[in-house]
Amino acid sequence: MKRIASIIAASMVGMVVLPTQASLSAEEVDDSLSLEEVVVTGTRNAVDVRYLPMSVTVIGREKLVEQNQPSILPTAMQHVPGLLITSRSMMGYGVSNGAAGGINLRGISGGAGQFLVLIDGHPQYQGIYGHPISDSYQTLMAEQVEVLRGPASVLYGSNAMGGVMNIITRSMHEDGVKTDLHLGAGSYGTIQTEASNQIRSGKFSSTVSAQYNRTDNHRPRMGFEQYGGYLKLGYDLAPHWKAYVDADITRFNSSYPGAISSPLYDADQWITRGMVSAALENHFDKVSGSLSVYSNFGRHKIDDGTADPSKPTQRFFRSKDALTGISWFQTAQLFEGNRLTLGVDYQNIYGNAYYTSKQTGEVLETSNKQSGRSYRNEIAGYIDFRQDLLDWLTLDAGVRLNHHSVTGTEWIPQAGIVVRPLHTGEVKVMASKGFRNPTMREMYLYPPSNEELEAERIWNYEISWRHRMGNFDYGANLFYIKGDNMIQTINRKNVNTGEIKNYGVELEASLRIDSHWSLSTNHSMLHMENKIIAAPEYKGFLGVDYQRSRFRAVAGLQYISGLYTEVGDNETQENFCLLNASLSYSVSRALSLWVRGENLLAQDYEFNLGYPMPHATFMAGINLHF
Repeated sequence: MKRIASIIAASMVGMVVLPTQASLSAEEVDDSLSLEEVVVTGTRNAVDVRYLPMSVTVIGREKLVEQNQPSILPTAMQHVPGLLITSRSMMGYGVSNGAAGGINLRGISGGAGQFLVLIDGHPQYQGIYGHPISDSYQTLMAEQVEVLRGPASVLYGSNAMGGVMNIITRSMHEDGVKTDLHLGAGSYGTIQTEASNQIRSGKFSSTVSAQYNRTDNHRPRMGFEQYGGYLKLGYDLAPHWKAYVDADITRFNSSYPGAISSPLYDADQWITRGMVSAALENHFDKVSGSLSVYSNFGRHKIDDGTADPSKPTQRFFRSKDALTGISWFQTAQLFEGNRLTLGVDYQNIYGNAYYTSKQTGEVLETSNKQSGRSYRNEIAGYIDFRQDLLDWLTLDAGVRLNHHSVTGTEWIPQAGIVVRPLHTGEVKVMASKGFRNPTMREMYLYPPSNEELEAERIWNYEISWRHRMGNFDYGANLFYIKGDNMIQTINRKNVNTGEIKNYGVELEASLRIDSHWSLSTNHSMLHMENKIIAAPEYKGFLGVDYQRSRFRAVAGLQYISGLYTEVGDNETQENFCLLNASLSYSVSRALSLWVRGENLLAQDYEFNLGYPMPHATFMAGINLHF
């Protein structure tokens, strides 16, 4: 704890050598507020984050691409307090046994389907297992990423009980044509490539991107290969109406070598994930809204592998799933300082899991308990009311009525207050309920399944302070989470008997020293009464960004302690410090060169038990823009 305290002190105190607010002119204060973050995730319409009681972290396009990462998740892990994404290799998260890519926030696990990933507000998760597929979330599609810490179930329903990550997709806003090519290669035969083109001509806009990534990774039988593409077409129908359609597809092939102590052979995965959506939006001065349809779907083929290469398996595990929905919401300003949001969501969740023969392709086994239950429906209505009572006070309250075809009806309320004692600072108090319906796997597949399961429920309480002083921005957040009815396996049966009691603190700050130097830092401390894997007791990050003329250097130091890789009788923890850095140089307006290094301190560590991460790795490449 002394080491943690010294890291926080060095990060926070070292950033306070700057003018106080009293020394800022009125023009400087107004300029700082004009750059205030506008978010859509805490409410369905774009709003200044100062007026929302939720804790939201925003990562813009510039930050997402500065380290030339093909996935958005490593960047999100650095910049969001308390967010941890597990990894097992240099590239590729995989699925099934030994998979990484588990998203954990405040001790609430995305691997259990308790943390929701959205694309433009549309839920994205595997229909049978209920968790995000982390290899699907690529930088090529993202204009901005917003992470709401804490339950968001009023607006987004089941699975948003621990928080949401909303990927805002790219659009072209000014007339013209932009084309970008990114090429990189590095350690362990790793290659990353991406090409994108954006067009805006009058009322029409388009974004087209494609990528190819591959690596051998640092262990035998751990190869990863990925193909992907993204398409978005938009059209302005009228001054206040616009429509768009978009689609994202990724195909990845991943090999699973087993834990160091229990190696496997021929454990291979062939995964296809896709997303399509269409939306009609309206944007008026006092009214805005959207009607959209979407589908998130997947096809999985998995060879579970064998410990004896002379005895290969005789079957593939296969699954098909789809999450298809319709979403409508409309916001309106009824009177001064007011914003009312009404919305309706409908979802159809489909999943089918079975085994096929490797030799003949015939279906060998299908779970009888799942027969007739491959489809589940969910319909919900919600209302959110926000009112500015005074210049310094905002009230927010919302409620959702959610009906699930199997588990029944759930009421989800939330309420919050924002007090702004300073023009550049606010106190936020929030209480919100989150829930998660049991998945098809938990109810119908495998021996622990139980058709009588009910929804999981938690309550989250938090109070936060955020303050901006010219080029310095800092915030602190205290939270307490209490949950019951959590699904756990006891005596080989899934039952609603688990409890959650987590509390902690999150700190973050950023400083623009001058036109060349900027710093950012965030820290989170977590206490869990019932410990879970991949939720660290402490996570801290200190980032440095230096720019001069055509040269840019970005470095990040991340320290993680109390990371559980095993709980129970054989409880195991990891503590490690990671140093990552990237350098780029603009040869011309059309050409830049870059190099990236990860784990430059060559630390021995692992997120998944038995899966040691590689020591120092390097990538280098070129970016073309014309």
